[in-house]
Amino acid sequence: MILSMTGYGKTTVDLPGKKFNIEIKSLNSKGTDISVKLPLVFRDKEMEIRTLLSQQLQRGKIDFYMSSEDNSETPNFRINKELAKKYYAELKELTSELGEENTEMLLPVLLKLPDVFQADKPENEDEGWQAVRDGIVQTISLVTICRLNEGTILGNDILLRVGKILELLDSIEPLESNRLTDIRNRLKTGLQQLGRPDAPPIVPDENRFEQELIFYLERLDITEEKVRLKKHCDYFLNTLDDQESQGKKLGFITQEMGREINTIGSKANEAGIQKIVVQMKDELEKVKEQLGNIL
Repeated sequence: MILSMTGYGKTTVDLPGKKFNIEIKSLNSKGTDISVKLPLVFRDKEMEIRTLLSQQLQRGKIDFYMSSEDNSETPNFRINKELAKKYYAELKELTSELGEENTEMLLPVLLKLPDVFQADKPENEDEGWQAVRDGIVQTISLVTICRLNEGTILGNDILLRVGKILELLDSIEPLESNRLTDIRNRLKTGLQQLGRPDAPPIVPDENRFEQELIFYLERLDITEEKVRLKKHCDYFLNTLDDQESQGKKLGFITQEMGREINTIGSKANEAGIQKIVVQMKDELEKVKEQLGNIL
C-alpha cells in the first residue's frame, strides 16, 4: 500500500452556540513538521492535538487550522474584567507620564487589546472537547483517504517505471554476447598491428593470449551486476506491496539499484549497452522523484 504525504481534509463540528471548522493540510517533507492554530477556547489542547496528528499522519508538513463561529442569537463571550482593569491602569499611568489628560479614548483602545474579550466555554466542557476531538479524528481520516488515492496514482506510475527498468535489463542480453566477441577481435587485431609495417606480423602465443583475454573479460563481465539489479527490483516491488507505506525503505533500495546500474555502465564498453544504461538511469530518477512524495 502506498500513501502519499499530500492530503487535505475539512470537517465542521456544531456545538450549542458555537461552530468549529477544522482543516488539515499535509504536504511532503523529510520529517514531521506540524503547525497548529486554535481558537482560544481550546488553546490548552494543543499538545494533545499535536500528538494525535503525529501518531496518525506520521510524516509530512502538516498544517492544522481550527476556527470558531457563533451560531446562536445571543453572543457567547464575556469581558475579562480583571485583565481589562489592569490594562486600563497601565494605559492611564502611561497617558499621565506623557502629559495627556484626555482619557476618553482609552476605552476603545482597551477593548481591542488581546484577550479582553473571551469566548465562553461550553457548559459541559468535556463533552464539547470530545465532540471536537471526534471531528479532528474524522478530518484526519479524510486526509488519509486523500493520501491513499494519490498514493495509488504514484504507485501505478512507479510500477510502470520499475517494469521498464526490468525490460531494459533483459534487452542487454543479446548485446552482451556480441560485446565479448567484438572485444576479443579488437584485442587480437590491435595486437597484430603492434609490429612495424616492414616487419612480419606479430603472431601471439595463443595460450597466453587466451589467459590474458579471460582475465580481461572477467573484469568486464556484468553478470553479477545484472543478477543483483534484478533482485533489487524484485525486492522493491515486494516492498511496494507491503501493508504499510515504506517510502524511506524504498528510497534505500533505489540507491542500491542505482549502484548496480552505474557499475553496468562503467563495465559495459559497448555503445548499445551504454544507451540502455542511460535509459535505466532516467527511469530510476523518475522513480526517486515520486518517492519524495511517499510516506
